[in-house]
Formats: sequence, C-alpha cells, structure tokens
Amino acid sequence: MIRLDHASRWYGQVIGLNDVTCQIGPGLTALLGMNGAGKTTMMRLITGQLRPTTGSVRLFGLDPFANPEVYRHLGYCPEIDSFYEHLSGRQFVRMMARLTGFSAREAEQRTTRTLERVGMADRADRRIGGYSKGMRQRIKLAQAMIHEPEVILLDEPLNGLDPVGRRRFIDLLGDLASAGACIVVSSHILYEVEQMTRSLLLLHRGRLLATGDLRVIRSLIDKHPHQVRLQTDEPRRAAELLASLPNVVSLRFTPGDEALELEVREPDKFYDALPELVLNQGLRLQGLSSPDNNLESVFKYLVEA
Repeated sequence: MIRLDHASRWYGQVIGLNDVTCQIGPGLTALLGMNGAGKTTMMRLITGQLRPTTGSVRLFGLDPFANPEVYRHLGYCPEIDSFYEHLSGRQFVRMMARLTGFSAREAEQRTTRTLERVGMADRADRRIGGYSKGMRQRIKLAQAMIHEPEVILLDEPLNGLDPVGRRRFIDLLGDLASAGACIVVSSHILYEVEQMTRSLLLLHRGRLLATGDLRVIRSLIDKHPHQVRLQTDEPRRAAELLASLPNVVSLRFTPGDEALELEVREPDKFYDALPELVLNQGLRLQGLSSPDNNLESVFKYLVEA
C-alpha cells in the first residue's frame, strides 16, 4: 500500500529523511526511532503534507502530495493537536465526517459508531477544551477512522494515555490491522512498540537502519555476544558444565548472588543446547533471563554497529 523509493527530504542544510526505500503493507507496523530520527518527516511525506526533495513516495501507486484521491483512503493522527476547542468531541468528529463528503445522516451514524469504538461515547458531548490528553488522543483517532480508510498513520498516539487506556488503544489498533487495514504507528518508546507489533522500521538520524520482523532484525546482530543470566544455587558447577559448550564466550560469577552471567554467540544454538544439559546433568536452575533479548538492545546494537 505504501512505497518509498530512495526518498529524501531536506530542510535547507538539514536532512530530515535520507534515501529511504521500503514498502509497508496491511497490518500494524511500528516506525521506531529516537526524537529527531525522521519519523514525523516520513509520515508527512506519506500523508502528502510534504513532497520529497529526491526520490518518490506512493500510496496505492499514486503520488500523495496534494492528492484528494489518496486522502479518501487515508486517516492521520498528528502528534500535535489541532482542534476547534469550543466544539464538543461529537461535533468535531461529525464535522470531519461531513467534510469527507458524507450526508448529515450518514455522518451522524458514523460518528456515533466510531466514538463507541474509541471509548468516548459517554464523554463525546463535553467541550474539547476541557478534555484530558488521553481523551484528545481518542478523538484524534476517531476522526482518522470516521471514513474507514485503508491506511491510518498515527504519530506518537499513546502519549498521555493511562495504562488501561493504553491497553485498549493498542487492542483497537490490533483489531483494525486484523481487519485488513494498514496501520503505521510512530514511537520512541521501545516497550510500547513491543506490545503492539513485531513488524518494525527502525530510523536513526534520518536513515532506515533495519526493517522487518523483530526476530529477523535481532538476527542481524548475532556477531555481538549475547548476554544471559542464570540463577542457580550451584553457580560453579553450572560454569564448569556450560564452559564445554562451543558457543559460550565468557562466564562471570555475580558477587554476593547465586547467579552466573554468560556471553554466548549464536544464542539460538545455546538455548537449544541448554535444556538437554540441565536434564542430563541434573543442574538446578531457578531463573533464566537476558538483557539482550529485547528491542532496546537491538536498537542499541544497530545504532552503534
């Protein structure tokens, strides 16, 4: 649905996006990067607010810049609010439906249905100026969904949501993606992304570092030793047994703690061999964890590589 070919965007001497090529299809895809990585620039190119300096951007095979034909199939939640503060949430969403071209009756029906989906039906008649940050985020999503677009882009949509609201918001995005929509969510918070999807695009300083499934991206950094922590009441025996595995690079005892810290190469092979070793040797393990088995370490390794 979305295709970028060597797309770049410059702001004078500053590069906002640098030679990005990727395709995004149906499902939920996270656009991950630190502040200033180029996430918002990429979204503005996709939504047709900006034209690429070089390269091309296409939605459904069409140039999105100032193209109403594309906008009919596109929903967008910007990070920065832009409301008519004196209107109620219901009035605002209904107005957006009318601007999209729906009749008054159809706009009213869609507004009611969409406000229920985003959990704002009971507060929709209050003035937007008195809304909390989380309520404003839900209204932004409602206006993006009102015309049932095939593509929805959300720029930092979880900001300001409480934990319960965050969970419901993520579930709703998952439902939309499962129904066949293309959902693109930008975030700089790694654990949020892990809760939403495994399909990622990692941006850093305007460049696309990696794209694809988290597990595939994780495999890109197998050249780095993978840290593993074993909790055991017999750490010295565990060290003696684990040292025989060919992919164990180093072992270290944790002072004052019944634990053993390892560095291993080819972690999948290590995890495959560990259960057999434990069972055959009667090794007692109380815990197994890895600080490298998360998205934050993946991002760190790819940035520093």
